[in-house]
Amino acid sequence: MEPFKNLYNERFYLTLSIHLKACLPDFDEQEFMALMLCDNFEVLELKERMSHTKAVMHQFMPTDFPQAADILVKLIASLTDAGITEGSVEYMFLPEYIETYGINHFQESVEVMEQVTQFTSGEFAVRPFLIKYGNQMLAQMILWSQHEHYLVRRLATEGSRPRLPWAIALQEYKKDPVELLPILHRLIDDPTEIVRRSVANNLNDIAKDNPQVVIDFVKQYLGKSEQFDRTLKHACRTLLKQACPDTLALFGYDSRGIELTEFEILTNEVNFGEYAQFSFTVKNTSTRSKKIRLEYGLYFMKKNGQLSKKVFKISERNLGANESHQVDRKQSFKAISTRVFYPGKHQVSIILNGKEFAAKDFVLIATSD
Repeated sequence: MEPFKNLYNERFYLTLSIHLKACLPDFDEQEFMALMLCDNFEVLELKERMSHTKAVMHQFMPTDFPQAADILVKLIASLTDAGITEGSVEYMFLPEYIETYGINHFQESVEVMEQVTQFTSGEFAVRPFLIKYGNQMLAQMILWSQHEHYLVRRLATEGSRPRLPWAIALQEYKKDPVELLPILHRLIDDPTEIVRRSVANNLNDIAKDNPQVVIDFVKQYLGKSEQFDRTLKHACRTLLKQACPDTLALFGYDSRGIELTEFEILTNEVNFGEYAQFSFTVKNTSTRSKKIRLEYGLYFMKKNGQLSKKVFKISERNLGANESHQVDRKQSFKAISTRVFYPGKHQVSIILNGKEFAAKDFVLIATSD
């Protein structure tokens, strides 16, 4: 698979230069291409190429940001007319341009951001404005939550996530998220799925620091419709993984009358690059049907020799009275970029409706070269 950074390439910059020329009559296409495809361009990673694109384009733009903002609007119109549509991730350097060069021009920046985010996502770029302008920017995002375009509404909730991945954390809202709630209340029943999922992601962020705020929020809407319930359950995914008793109860997960049997590690020794395999049976010993949430805890060996637990969801199902269900599962130990595997003892536990049963051991073995 081609590296994502290669979205930024000679062909992309040739296209961009054509549209910049249409907006900037004195634009020098040859100089633009030479600066973009500089000597060290090939070693730049994705985020570096994005910032490089922004910085080079700035050399050809008006130094006065309000004038530059007008050019950005014209540029997007030109790109759109050419069939380059919303969701073009390589154009996320445009919101970054606003973040970098428009931070001291509040009104012009929010006006152009409203246009840009309908073309490419601006959730990273709005965060410095929330930090610098506080309630003034929050009031703008509350207004955006009422916008007719779904991507502007999404910007209101995604951009205000306290713990948005790969972005600056919003420390004030991590401590007290209550001022974000008007946005989330307004958009929890949005007609567009991408907006509802963004609300769920925002609530899930909040749950990591303020679980009771999310529990109280969920209680207001749970059971009103299947759509509400799906969104709210996604919002509570961290609390459910943490086996928060109040959250498990809200969604009807009761561990009483659930029995684990025949739990067995099928691979007592696992080589790097292979799979750990295990199986178990869950039985509903009660006299009524039960919702069952099946998870397992994997205790990874860390570099310091301690074990670190990560919870993985298997499935959810209904089990009738006295009904049993067998599960066979395997866990990959192939090399991945997000985790380093260390040889030694690991453990697997089974978690049924939030109740964790005793873990069993297996050993991960480093393969010799």
